[in-house]
Amino acid sequence: MTEIAECSAAGLLDGSPFLAQLVRQVRALDTHGQWEGKSDEEILAPYVVDREERKRIPMIDDPDPEVLERLDLYYGAAALAIERASGVMVTPMIKMHHEGFGRVMLTAGRLIVFNRYHRDVHRFGFDSLEALARKGDEVVAAGLDMVRRYPEIAAGD
Repeated sequence: MTEIAECSAAGLLDGSPFLAQLVRQVRALDTHGQWEGKSDEEILAPYVVDREERKRIPMIDDPDPEVLERLDLYYGAAALAIERASGVMVTPMIKMHHEGFGRVMLTAGRLIVFNRYHRDVHRFGFDSLEALARKGDEVVAAGLDMVRRYPEIAAGD
């Protein structure tokens, strides 16, 4: 890995609360210390699926458990980033069909702060770390906007 790439990943982590939370989520699952010596960029590498790699993935396929776990960690990190910024507990709810389509909702109290329908989940990934950070930060911003717009519903009272 080059020094420029390491600096780029470090800069992204500093500028993206979502990306920092995603790295924390992945590292928290490392109960045997396998990820201790790895850089943050190496930990986030499975989320980067460039166009050439995506072309090699079949159009119709069942998602692997690793892909479903990455999806769960992605939205879990977004929920925690919203929670840290707002002080309101946010919970991800993910319902995926075994064929790779389904819905993701982030809820706070009685409020749905984010809702997205996914299809072709077996191809879940982003073109670059920058795209991952940008899309994750968009999810966090959308969730924060809803919590701030409807604070009494988000509080669940």
